[in-house]
Amino acid sequence: MEVIKQLRQREIRDLVEQRPIRTQQELAAALRERGFRATQATISRDVAELGLTKTGRGGTQTYAIPQRLREAETSGEDRIRTLLRDMPVEIREAGTMLVLRTLPGSAHPLAAALDRARWPEVVGSIAGDDTVFVAFADRGALGRARRRLEGLAESEGR
Repeated sequence: MEVIKQLRQREIRDLVEQRPIRTQQELAAALRERGFRATQATISRDVAELGLTKTGRGGTQTYAIPQRLREAETSGEDRIRTLLRDMPVEIREAGTMLVLRTLPGSAHPLAAALDRARWPEVVGSIAGDDTVFVAFADRGALGRARRRLEGLAESEGR
């Protein structure tokens, strides 16, 4: 279960960076939207382990990531590499989209890492529970991104 915890905590960091989260209940709801089920006690432990703090944001108190975690945060591409190392991913083409199939509950972290990497070839992504659809403007962009993903997977001894 350690991998699930790491994925959930990465998702919490992404959520806190992307939008104002005021309460643990809001955090639980946002996690559910992204395919993570967690009890209030689990979220409370995650908040404590991550060292999240409350800061003023837009006139309200919201969770924030401590500076030490921000400095230690890896790039989107490093996160993609780690995810490809830690879980199986099947890559298939469908028109001008890549379909990435992975473990249940793992699609959102993979899509978030792709979004964070900001690859110029990627037009956008949509994640379900175990599938990520990645859209491209043309077949050339798709091919470049596929080779890049496969290279990242191979760089970890896959």
